[in-house]
Amino acid sequence: MNTYLLLILLLSLSAAFAYINHRILKMPFVIGLFFLTTLLSLVIISSKIWDTHHYLQIKNLITGIDISSIILNIMLGFLLFAGSFHTSWKEIRSQLKPISLFAGAGVILSTIIIAGLFYGLCQLVSVPVNFIYCLIFGALISPTDPIAVLGILTKANVPKKIESTIVGESLFNDGVGVVVFIALLETLQLGNDKIDFSHFGILFLREALGGIIFGLALGFLLHKLLRSIDNYETEVLLTIAFVMSGYAICTYLHLSGALAMVIMGLFVGNYKKDKAMSDHSSDYVHKFWELVDVILNALLFISIAFVLVMIEFKTTYLIIGLFSVLIVLLSRFIIVYLPSLLLPGFTDMNNKEVKLIVWGGLRGGLSIAMVLSLPDIETRQILIIATYTCVVFSILVQGLTIEGVARRFSKK
Repeated sequence: MNTYLLLILLLSLSAAFAYINHRILKMPFVIGLFFLTTLLSLVIISSKIWDTHHYLQIKNLITGIDISSIILNIMLGFLLFAGSFHTSWKEIRSQLKPISLFAGAGVILSTIIIAGLFYGLCQLVSVPVNFIYCLIFGALISPTDPIAVLGILTKANVPKKIESTIVGESLFNDGVGVVVFIALLETLQLGNDKIDFSHFGILFLREALGGIIFGLALGFLLHKLLRSIDNYETEVLLTIAFVMSGYAICTYLHLSGALAMVIMGLFVGNYKKDKAMSDHSSDYVHKFWELVDVILNALLFISIAFVLVMIEFKTTYLIIGLFSVLIVLLSRFIIVYLPSLLLPGFTDMNNKEVKLIVWGGLRGGLSIAMVLSLPDIETRQILIIATYTCVVFSILVQGLTIEGVARRFSKK
């Protein structure tokens, strides 16, 4: 199947499932799409029993699609720019202390906690996994994904303090998580059994700081160009060009494209925006990126749900996957609760707020994309199952119950 036909299929499924969800299920948009695609994936898997020929054809088709490359190299830049472009820096700044703590040290601490517990779990079930792969799993599953939960939090009248914290954390920890993942993966590709912390540190600093500085430069240049004209068609084209070319340049220079897109989006969306664009142009540009955000998120959640068809099920691996959910939840609780306990003045959060932020830390497409980019060895299959199990639980359980948790929070 060529790329155009594949795009037709994905968009058609997205539209059909969005309609069914809106009319019947009435779940949050991306959760409904993910749920329906997961059901379709289960039907496809069941066809292995009664229609092996077509099952193998569909499985080969899905396996042949480079989902990881599509998400990491194409979708991620657009999604992060769109998300940060619509985010208020004023609200982010008000919660900058906990955001910086959760998205920076929190991701690194989460990576270490998850890696240690996951390593112990694998040893317990007699499935030896090199510790660096455990660290890689920790890095790829630590970033949170607020896409499915933001609309619910808003509808449940959650205080802006909590919403801003979750949004800001997710924007930055996506970038930090990708940087840690890439640095660990490059360390692995050097053929080292043990981690070279000096090499890892250099890679991390180059990716992270380089991405932030480059994102600021792109944002400033784009702001200047937008300010010099008043034509919404050209301004939309400029934003598209800067996202695509900026992300590509970051990849070429080995800088964090994720962090660059977040910084550029925040800069353009907030810095003297009344002078950069007229109200008329601003309305068109914002609506365009809202539409891009919706379409790409639909394609993203449809795509990651189909990963289920690619998984080779083994009982031991499924056990590891189920216990991984508990490991990830425990890690999330530690990195959110520990700062509020040790640094109460820094985070300024009570126990109720901590619980809501813990449960609102969803995992999503980015984690799936990173695990699929790993080398094709046996350990990769273990990590795919563990990651997919965590993402399914996160989206379908946490995502569908966060509204109830948020409403209970708002009543207290």
